[in-house]
Amino acid sequence: MINGYMTALGGVLLAVSTAQSSAGPCSQHIHDVRVAAENRLDAIAGAGKTAAETPAATMHRQPTPNSVAGAEAKLGELSAADAEAFAQAMDRADKADENGALSDCEQALSDAQVLLDRKP
Repeated sequence: MINGYMTALGGVLLAVSTAQSSAGPCSQHIHDVRVAAENRLDAIAGAGKTAAETPAATMHRQPTPNSVAGAEAKLGELSAADAEAFAQAMDRADKADENGALSDCEQALSDAQVLLDRKP
């Protein structure tokens, strides 16, 4: 059986992981939100619902963010919209940090944190 949140953890982290950018005004806060996301999903993973492994999962392919979100949506644990919104907020934070736009970065991280704080 595949633990839904472990799969989601991999997909979400893959979606929001980018190469370490040079230190901007918001870099540490971005790192902190990513660590919080990892910790939250790890904690939920042990208690999450499970589903049967699909035939596609046995074909030695990496799951895509869309396939992970789809599996989570079927289990009712993580909506594809929330996973996508979190990834987009983190991308906005990275871009704002690269441009030195502290307030834009903080707003994007606030948006990501709201999604992270939602209960499954």
